[in-house]
Amino acid sequence: MNTKGKIAFITGATGGIGFAVAKRLGKDGYTVILNGIEDDKGAERVKELAAEGISAEYYGFDVTDEQAVSSAVRKIGEKYGKIDAIINNAGGLGGRSRFEDMTTDFYRKVMALNLDSTFFVSRAAIPYLKKGKNASIINYTSIAAWNAGGPGAGIYGTSKAAVQAITRALAKDLAEYGIRVNAVSPGTIDTPFHTQIKSTKPEVFASWKNNILLGRLGQPEDVASVVSFLVSDDAAFLTAETIQVGGGQGLGI
Repeated sequence: MNTKGKIAFITGATGGIGFAVAKRLGKDGYTVILNGIEDDKGAERVKELAAEGISAEYYGFDVTDEQAVSSAVRKIGEKYGKIDAIINNAGGLGGRSRFEDMTTDFYRKVMALNLDSTFFVSRAAIPYLKKGKNASIINYTSIAAWNAGGPGAGIYGTSKAAVQAITRALAKDLAEYGIRVNAVSPGTIDTPFHTQIKSTKPEVFASWKNNILLGRLGQPEDVASVVSFLVSDDAAFLTAETIQVGGGQGLGI
């Protein structure tokens, strides 16, 4: 596929899965626009990509800030005249809390991080996606959307179930413009997301692969390759779908 001149915007792209996606799409030929909240790291990542011949830019802002999102996406869209791919990678657990003790602030923080960010970025990008070629949005849900998450992660699971629903809703809304909307659902991927448990309970972390059919933890590149496919012309007839990227997690022996 000829991706020369194509523009991809990836939120939360200064590390982990997001940066792997940026690197993969850059190697695919996209100009990649990275978002994050650590400006120094963002500048470093752009330099890393440039060293590999990838055209990249960084925009620092909080994806839960509606006005900041709208302003940044408008600048990107106006600069390039279009956006071809939106990767709503930013999100996270936000901490753990059982419902009985959960504060309203914590509830809203987690929902904002995972659902509001997806809505804000997608809404702002639609006018520019309409000008793209085989344009698409990729959202991130989670196995927690199905099993409701582990102890204290119930609202995280709830927010990711909402992302699952908004993926299908956006797909319905945007089909008439030829804009596709799909989601990836990463299983346990070996990223800084799991730093705390790796350092405090390494034996527990190592045991997680026993619940994965393929017998290993995922790598960020495993997700990036699926995202690369979903935004490509090879996936031109796929929309409203969620791809599980977990190596058969939950089916391990």
